[in-house]
Amino acid sequence: MKAAIILAGGKGTRMKSDSPKVMCEVIFEPMISYVVSAVKEAGVEDICVITGYKHEVVENYLEKLDSNIKTALQEPQLGTGHAVMQAREFISGHMEDDILILNGDGPLMDADTVNKAYQYHKDNNNAITLISAVVDDTHGIGHIKRDKNGTLLKIVEDKDATEDEKKIMEANAGVYWFKGEELLYAINNIKNENAQKEYYLTDALEILIKRGRNKGAYVCENSEAVLGANDRIQLMDLNTIMRRNINNAHMLSGVDIPCTDGVMIGKKVKIGNSAQILPNTIIIGETEIGENCVIGPNCYIKDSKIGKGVILDNCKILDSTIEDGVDCGPFVKVRADSVLKKGVHIGNFVEVKNSIVGEGTKSAHLTYIGDSDVGSDVNFGCGTVTCNYDGKNKTRCKIGDGAFIGCNTNLIAPVEVGDKAYIAAGSTITDNIPEEALSIARAKQVNKEGWVRKKKPYKEK
Repeated sequence: MKAAIILAGGKGTRMKSDSPKVMCEVIFEPMISYVVSAVKEAGVEDICVITGYKHEVVENYLEKLDSNIKTALQEPQLGTGHAVMQAREFISGHMEDDILILNGDGPLMDADTVNKAYQYHKDNNNAITLISAVVDDTHGIGHIKRDKNGTLLKIVEDKDATEDEKKIMEANAGVYWFKGEELLYAINNIKNENAQKEYYLTDALEILIKRGRNKGAYVCENSEAVLGANDRIQLMDLNTIMRRNINNAHMLSGVDIPCTDGVMIGKKVKIGNSAQILPNTIIIGETEIGENCVIGPNCYIKDSKIGKGVILDNCKILDSTIEDGVDCGPFVKVRADSVLKKGVHIGNFVEVKNSIVGEGTKSAHLTYIGDSDVGSDVNFGCGTVTCNYDGKNKTRCKIGDGAFIGCNTNLIAPVEVGDKAYIAAGSTITDNIPEEALSIARAKQVNKEGWVRKKKPYKEK
């Protein structure tokens, strides 16, 4: 059996954030969410997260993410070894198992790397296996020192390294596989005999070497997997890499992204074959997009389901369902709990909120449809407003199939418009309209001849 401990107690001072470091976001998701996903994809189900700074923020997030994740509080924060010490009870329950330890601020770590390191760990019957990577920048890293036969000797921190040791390009990733019983022995023997008076997990290697146990370092194939972020610039780098990785994965699966400028797609998003994603489009959350859609440019979609053959141009879609063949845009906003059924056309400067819009209905421009149940094949004239709020309560409008609503119509909810009813332009509707009726609700036009000449309601030049 495999278990995992995720270290997530740091403040991340250089981030200059009020949130714990692991809650800083990569593609609109906290970094720790990617780490948890990678661990689960690697087949590890029993997870303990070590929290610290503003622990309640991390704990509340984890409860929503997966209520089965255990937590342990590190207070105060006295190093990585001290963090793992807080999980003694968790480790004691996995004495016969293998335990993965990794950082909650390493969102690029992937299941493939974790599993390959685990296989190396098992094949060599190691008590401890480090994950390492060959990197270009060795500043501040832990250098992996080996003998001439390639056998792991120790980890040398950059500040303690000689000039020759600083030339070692193989870096410690801060990710480890341990045998459970060996991990417990190691943390029980880590000392804080250093200038910082902290307990370092890296000391576990020397402890287990002295105990005569097998050890090794697995060099991962993807050096980007070991990257973390200590400041906002490095966080931007993680965003850039993650954005590229996600976009590439979609393109390899048949999604057309002809230009990736400004295209940001969340890790949970699903997109069908032959869909086209155009520049400056952001798609996040639990969003699904069907085949043969054209999304963008300049779209923002969150937690929505988009059908097949949908066209969205300069649209904002939030928590809604857009069915097959819908055409929206430009400058359309569809707010939470809305459904646009098959073949709906929504044109420029139209907003839909908490409404069901029936098949084939058209609203070409400058309309607000709020808290309404709209039938099929309805036509909204320019400037129509469903007046759904009276200052205290919100009520609904119901519009029947085939209704025709003239320009600049106000529908004062609650009101019902019957099937195939017509509303004359400029009307304010306060009462129900029977089916196939024509409703006119406007004052009679009056022309007063010569009024301007007599009243002169302007300043003469």
